[in-house]
Amino acid sequence: MADAGKRNFKAIAADIAEGFITVNPIFLKPFDANALKLLCTTIERRQSELRAEPFPYHDLLLIRKRNLRLQRLFTALSVIKNYARDRKMTIS
Repeated sequence: MADAGKRNFKAIAADIAEGFITVNPIFLKPFDANALKLLCTTIERRQSELRAEPFPYHDLLLIRKRNLRLQRLFTALSVIKNYARDRKMTIS
């Protein structure tokens, strides 16, 4: 992919977590194997950052938002890995 260096994968992972980007096969078409691997790594890093934040025990709305962000990132990783497997790309 020619413009892989121009993509900001950290911003893409943040947008996925916030729900601004929905990861589906159409979204993943322009990515090659290296870009998908980098995107997976960035999403996993964002998951770790979210889990490292202090847990809001007494605020149900913040708990829900945190869990929703983690769910979106987990779903995105699953979609990316299945897409790569279907295309016989190695991203592990």
